Amino acid sequence: MPRSPQTKGRCAYCQGEFAKAGMGKHLAMCAARREAIAQADARRGAAQTLHHLRVVDLTAGGQFWLHLEARGAATLADLDAYLRAIWLECCGHMSQFSVGGWRGEEIDVTRRIGAVLPPGLELTHIYDFGTSTELLVKAIDTRLGKPTTAHPLALMARNAMPPTACIECQGEPATFLCMECISEEQVWGTLCAKHAKTHRHRDHGDPVPLANSPRMGQCGYEGPADPPY
Repeated sequence: MPRSPQTKGRCAYCQGEFAKAGMGKHLAMCAARREAIAQADARRGAAQTLHHLRVVDLTAGGQFWLHLEARGAATLADLDAYLRAIWLECCGHMSQFSVGGWRGEEIDVTRRIGAVLPPGLELTHIYDFGTSTELLVKAIDTRLGKPTTAHPLALMARNAMPPTACIECQGEPATFLCMECISEEQVWGTLCAKHAKTHRHRDHGDPVPLANSPRMGQCGYEGPADPPY
């Protein structure tokens, strides 16, 4: 996937759009998020340590990113399952977390996030050891409070779909991807809806819809890149 200018993203609380570099600062001040936290803190139950995690792809030039809030008691297996659902899963490939990159020290997925991700620490997540998608998970901050969701992780923000032009008409927004262009010609074959119907390549099947995921164009991935909850 070619590199592009810094992507923007949407806050899950206020639905505002912010640049990648400014999203963390926005989340710290977002009035809608503060309201969601206040409502959660008013419920019964004990407060717990919650971890702000930023996930950025290392495969597609950093165009794809997430901000997540994780319970300290959640495990890396919970995080792996979330990343597979929203971005990665195609053929049931193996994955791992490690400190220090591909050849770094592997961290067991049964470990709790609160024990292995103090603020400032970075973990590499690798999905598929053949056609790999690599992610960088960084612990940004923690807060003491009650979770805003019943799930182990909450989506706070994610990138918007990076804009891509059609390779045929050189201007119309692309919504499809030709896998044969990638596999046989090493061309990022993005196509608008019109040219997806007339594009000549057919050995690898029809063009597939673009999905908001760094896994696009790799192995058998076709999306849909939706949050699992």
